[in-house]
Amino acid sequence: MKRIRTGRLLLEVFMVLLSLVFIYPLLLTILNAFKSFQEVMTDVIALPKKLSFANYAYVWDFIDYPRLFLNNTIITVLGLAGIVLVSSIAAYKLGRTKTRISALIYLLCIMPMLIPFQSIMLTVLQLAKDLNLSESTWGLGILYWGFGAPLAVFIYHGFVKGIPLEIDESAKIDGASGFRLFFSVIFPLLKSVTTTIIIIDVMWIWNDFLLPLLMVNGSPSTKTLTLAAYTFVGQYTSDWQYAMTAMVMAVLPSIVVFMLLQKYIVKGVVAGAVKG
Repeated sequence: MKRIRTGRLLLEVFMVLLSLVFIYPLLLTILNAFKSFQEVMTDVIALPKKLSFANYAYVWDFIDYPRLFLNNTIITVLGLAGIVLVSSIAAYKLGRTKTRISALIYLLCIMPMLIPFQSIMLTVLQLAKDLNLSESTWGLGILYWGFGAPLAVFIYHGFVKGIPLEIDESAKIDGASGFRLFFSVIFPLLKSVTTTIIIIDVMWIWNDFLLPLLMVNGSPSTKTLTLAAYTFVGQYTSDWQYAMTAMVMAVLPSIVVFMLLQKYIVKGVVAGAVKG
């Protein structure tokens, strides 16, 4: 018993030290967001001499933070809505259809998770231009449907298989149509796993850099918050204090969402794994 407690204590100490390794860069970013350019260049690790919010005031006005926050919100909400709607319906249909064709379609749906985005980004960019989706926040939100659906289908599919077929049969006996059955009966049962998918995709879409860089970087009115932080780093000059301030302001909303809803992540993933 004593050995078990000692081993558990060592494991907890190791996990704390490991977490500090990941938290350390974030702490440095937050600390340097309160420094002047001279302080950052003198000692990036030292504490700021005084807490000054001048950097935040400057970045707020310079990047037009409310406008970019609205862009991020439109892209994230539109992307989430499409991912949840398309993926949940597809996963339910594939989970209830027991044929070789449905199994093949399911495999094709989740296979894109194995394809690196960098290998197809030029093709995606050209396709977006052909469909008039580039340089548009709405177009960027729609593009996230395709990139987020494979993982969402995978998670939903495992959860749907654990829902008894008797529920479908009872609803059909009561006269429910296909869409009425799904939205009134099945979808409410997917609440925990839907919350998990929403949290994961909020963290991804809100903080994504590469896809917005390709799609909406041409116009200041369509940029996202993460792209705005990149504008302070140039070839000849780099305002690191403003860049780190902009990054803190960009990721803070997604961190708040994660902290408020983090308990649903483990609950939803475990539920899907067990029921699958």
